[in-house]
Amino acid sequence: MSVLFTFPGQGAQRTGMLHTLPDHPEAAHALEEASETLCYDALSLDDTNSLRSTIAVQLCLLIAGVAQARLVCAHGNAPDIVTGLSIGAYPAAVVAGALGYADAVRLVALRGQLMEQAFPHGYGMTAIVGMTQRALERLIAEVNSTAMPVFLANINAPTQMVVAGSDAAMQRLASLANEHGAQRCERLDVAVPSHCALLDAPAATLADAFGQVTARAPRITYLSSSTARPLFDGPRIAADLAGNMARPVRWHDTMRLAWERGARLAVEMPPANVLTRLSSAIFAEGVAVSCSDTALPDLSALIERERLRE
Repeated sequence: MSVLFTFPGQGAQRTGMLHTLPDHPEAAHALEEASETLCYDALSLDDTNSLRSTIAVQLCLLIAGVAQARLVCAHGNAPDIVTGLSIGAYPAAVVAGALGYADAVRLVALRGQLMEQAFPHGYGMTAIVGMTQRALERLIAEVNSTAMPVFLANINAPTQMVVAGSDAAMQRLASLANEHGAQRCERLDVAVPSHCALLDAPAATLADAFGQVTARAPRITYLSSSTARPLFDGPRIAADLAGNMARPVRWHDTMRLAWERGARLAVEMPPANVLTRLSSAIFAEGVAVSCSDTALPDLSALIERERLRE
């Protein structure tokens, strides 16, 4: 049986999320290394005003994920499998040993900048709960146009999807979804239209930047949430990371894959428990927990118990 670490994407951010990391040398070192790479204090990124920036949000999620994972690993509880949703793929790749942390900090800063510059306002993402993928795709086809673009972005569960596009298109789609039986339509705290063709050009620019860094074969299993497949070599992981902003997220399929590969304990890195809730159905016969809701001694006990089952 295996231990899975999951890393959340945008929308999970919280004010003060870096300041509330555990008081531990590994967390402190992760913050220091990020600050040295950025040439400014990483702790300046997590206040309310800063988190209005896509750049700050993505850097916070990277730093918090790496810091917490290193802390857990320092207690002898390394994962067997890692995966991340959207920006969460970057700390997952760092923890897997496929991407250097300093390289990840530089690339994530560029990623956020490219996304923010491409769509500074008027776009975002909306969660739609209570509709199947096929039913939602029919409504998207009705709304989507050059003037009002909207796309399916995340398949988080059989009836929990996320769409990305312009404000007007998402508002129209939400109205139609409610008319066709959706349980809930909620605008997410994401200021850019991630995981769709609108970001093809920024993804291409980021791919060029990846040509300046070295990605390596992962030491542990890395699952791509864009393809819902394991990736075993550095160049493929680099391509996956560079392109994931423009590709739909197949989170439900990725969690099913993790379960099929033996994961029975899913541990979500900070700052929230969004992925834990999304994973709970697939891990109904296992355990899904978040670091934000679980004390380190309890988390260590869960991982050690899982190891004894192997």
